[in-house]
This record gives sequence, C-alpha cells and structure tokens, in this order.
Amino acid sequence: MPQGQPESVPDDGLTTRQRRNRPLLMVHTGIGKGKSTAAFGMALRAWNQGWPIGVFQFVKSAKWKVGEENALKALGATGEGGTVAWHKMGEGWSWVQRGLHGDNTDNEEKAREGWEQVKRDLAAETYKFYVLDEFAYPLHWGWIDVEEVVRVLSERPGTQHVVITGRNAPQALLDAADLVTDMSKVKHPMDAGQKGQRGIEW
Repeated sequence: MPQGQPESVPDDGLTTRQRRNRPLLMVHTGIGKGKSTAAFGMALRAWNQGWPIGVFQFVKSAKWKVGEENALKALGATGEGGTVAWHKMGEGWSWVQRGLHGDNTDNEEKAREGWEQVKRDLAAETYKFYVLDEFAYPLHWGWIDVEEVVRVLSERPGTQHVVITGRNAPQALLDAADLVTDMSKVKHPMDAGQKGQRGIEW
C-alpha cells in the first residue's frame, strides 16, 4: 500500500489504528466516465471483506441492466463475501434527458422516497458499505435538501462507509466528504459520434 505523508494529523484523540478504521464519506463527481464504475469497484472490495452492501441507484431505471448489478448480485449470493442488496428508483435516463424541464413531480417523489430509505438503513446500520449511485443529480436539481443530506451523513452511526456518484455534486457535500475524486474527461469516443457499447458502457 502507498505510504503517503499526511499534511497534518488532527488533534482528535484517536490512535492511528482508530483513525485508519473510521467510516468514510466519498464522492465521485466530474464530467468524465467511470464515476459509478469506480464506486462499484470499491463495492467489490467491501464484498471481499464480508461487508453487507447496499446499492441505491437514483437515475438508472429498473429496466436498465448494468453489468455491475449482475456481477455483484451473483457474488452476494455465493455466501463467500458480503451480502448485496440492489435498489433502483426513478424513471431512469429520462431524468438526465429532461433535467428540470417537463413534469418531474413523480421523479422527485421517487428520489425523496429513495433518500428516506437510505436514512432508515443508515439509522438501522443495515449495511456497512453504501453506493448512492447518481445521487448527486437530485441534489444538484434541488429535489433533496443538501444540508439535510450532509447532516444525516455526518451523524450516521457505527462504521458505515458511503460513496456518492454523479456530476455536479454540490460544494457542501464535497466539503463534508473525506475523499473526493473529480473525473475529468480528456477524450471520449462519444465525442466522435460513437454510441455506447456492450462491455464498456454496460
């Protein structure tokens, strides 16, 4: 493992081991490809540690089949690592296509319902690793209160790790996070008119 030198050591009274094992809030944002993929890669590590995993997809619809879902569900069913629960909300890509235009009332309600379920699971410590996939979108659109999200995540009990993905993550969320990765785009085949393909985009 890389042995980096910390910029500063907080005066929090924790030992190095205690600090090393504290729960993390992580955010993958930016316009580049790979935000969700990186989060699911972390979920694989969590599975290997035997941690219960909860995936909440806030944009991809129930009809949208992603390879990571099939793979993680299959791994979760083996009994060798952690369990995997997969939840999908919303009407899918129509959120991204319409943005704030048109009638989004139903989508907003579904997003809020999803967040309420996440809150219940955090309070009950249902999972040890959460993927809130594309959760940055409903935060950016104002469908879910960012201040409430930051407060709930900051006060979550136990040792629950949370990773949030999506473009335009609000600054308040970035400020509260322990780890923030901004995926920048240097080049993408879609820029040259090539559509997404099997094994790469899904």
